[in-house]
Amino acid sequence: MRRDAIVPDELKSYYDDWRMSPGHLSGDHLFLTGFTGAGADGVLSSDPETQMRNAFDKIGMVLREAGLDFGALVEMTSYHVGLRDNLDLFKSVRADYVREPYPAWTAIEVAGFVQDGAIVEIRAVARKD
Repeated sequence: MRRDAIVPDELKSYYDDWRMSPGHLSGDHLFLTGFTGAGADGVLSSDPETQMRNAFDKIGMVLREAGLDFGALVEMTSYHVGLRDNLDLFKSVRADYVREPYPAWTAIEVAGFVQDGAIVEIRAVARKD
């Protein structure tokens, strides 16, 4: 089975510095790295909505690089610092990105992330039809 790293130019540092693929195409499935809310430039906003949109935007970059869009998502796991504090906002932001048929989704509360101030990380799996 063929496997390919999916690395948008904006996220090349993930591949080079962290030695991980932003996305990894294996057969018909695209597995995406968990993305926090830092911008592609690494800058982390203190605004929760901006962090959430940045995470979804990075997912979108990888999907587009693979020739897909958010309609290809089949599964999503989101990790949250302050899950209950930001869940309604996250659901609202998420609704701007996901499309029917909606992906399976699990939301998990965590104590923190590598970058101080990060409140969300999203990982996902998409399928090429």
